[in-house]
Amino acid sequence: MREIFALLLLLMYTSGFAQNKVIWYDPITVADKTYGNLHPRIALDKNYKPIVLWGDPNGNAYMSKMTPKGFAEPVQINEPGQHVFTESWAGPEMTNHGDTVYVVYKHLPEERSHIFLKHSYDGGATFSIETMVDDSDGFISRFPTVAIDPYGNPLVAYMRLNAGFKDPRYVVVKSKDLGETFTSDAVVNNFSGGLVSDCCPATVVESGNATVIVYRDNLSDVRNVWAGISTNMGNSFRKGLQLDTTNWSTKACPAHPPHGIIISDTLYSVYSSGAGDSMLVYLSKASLHGLAAITNPLTGNFVGLTSQNFPRIANAGNAAAIVWEQSRGVNNEICMLFTNEITNGFPALHDVMKVGSPANADVALADGHVHVVWQDDSSGNIYYRTGSYQQTVANKLLAENTTVYLQPTKSGKYFTVTLPDIVSCMMVDMQGKELEMDMKCKKGSCKVFTEELDPGLYVVKMICKDEKIYTYKYEVKEEVEKEEKEKK
Repeated sequence: MREIFALLLLLMYTSGFAQNKVIWYDPITVADKTYGNLHPRIALDKNYKPIVLWGDPNGNAYMSKMTPKGFAEPVQINEPGQHVFTESWAGPEMTNHGDTVYVVYKHLPEERSHIFLKHSYDGGATFSIETMVDDSDGFISRFPTVAIDPYGNPLVAYMRLNAGFKDPRYVVVKSKDLGETFTSDAVVNNFSGGLVSDCCPATVVESGNATVIVYRDNLSDVRNVWAGISTNMGNSFRKGLQLDTTNWSTKACPAHPPHGIIISDTLYSVYSSGAGDSMLVYLSKASLHGLAAITNPLTGNFVGLTSQNFPRIANAGNAAAIVWEQSRGVNNEICMLFTNEITNGFPALHDVMKVGSPANADVALADGHVHVVWQDDSSGNIYYRTGSYQQTVANKLLAENTTVYLQPTKSGKYFTVTLPDIVSCMMVDMQGKELEMDMKCKKGSCKVFTEELDPGLYVVKMICKDEKIYTYKYEVKEEVEKEEKEKK
């Protein structure tokens, strides 16, 4: 009996280890130092091939795509003679859906110039002319970040300041014509009562009808990370949530940007804080329904660690990876944590991608692969590394589509989802069987009734008129559990 029990424990451990294991391939060069190596960002085209964006010290932005022979010759994104803001800690940003790619950047000089956007419909091979994003005459704009709404339109958040770099706040502008024009800005309220940290970039993330701005706050020199939350695709931001409770107090503005992703109705964000004995990276988990965030350090302090910084997080379905930069001893390291199921948390041990002088990594996931890029300050080059992992059935279903924010009722008899032009709803069980659901819709909001379903895990598939599909991992509980919850 003891031997059988020990074997079961070994199988459980081996299975859990395999689910969080990435099989890595050797790094390759994206671009040599001729093109600079500042602030690399990575995305994946419709065939899951990497696209890398970065800047150089001369104010130029470049992009390169993976080909069968390696990365192609870099293409300059900014117009000749127009320099853009780019540093190792901030610079041009991009987002994509399939082969639709949007790039945003800030012209120099910062005090007088504007933010611009370019779009590509062929995975970054060619780009449109520039479109001005901000209407900042009389104001200063900084640090644009971009996401895509359910219609494929870009949504740009940026910092807006008064003359003299005073009164910083984040605002959001939307496009309804694929980036040709933009609406007037919506303010992401300063929910703490303070302002935003004026040297710290933010992140905008969107999933279905939920839009979140993750930014560093400044309340009398306390530099906690906050989220401004919209559940109407960025038209207004009426909720704010403190993600960071470390209460880092410093008069010097930290240029340490937070980052985040939305999976179903949960925001996962990563950030650094110097509130303890050293700078550490933290992971925060919070419901978009407004519940308090749960925050923990990724690794905590360990022997030889000096600091951690510049974390980035990405997902494909419920598989997720976090990369960050850390100093240990005399070396810098690019590190990564991976999980095949983020609701189970991340493993204790992290992978070390590179030791020496690497910095500022980024990460993307798709099709059972993790993709990482970083700048190497020793060679002056940008490097790329990929690895493979096991995909689960649920992850494949979730990763094929965009996750959506929905609201389950306490009774568990139905959930509500707000999306434009919903046609039908399917529930897919863990064996892949599809069940069409009854629902009632009014003005873009639908109730989907689940009381006839057997208890268990399902993937919700919301199908809209444009044939776009939105997904959510949903649990139908036993009726006894529901009744006990209602009594409480």
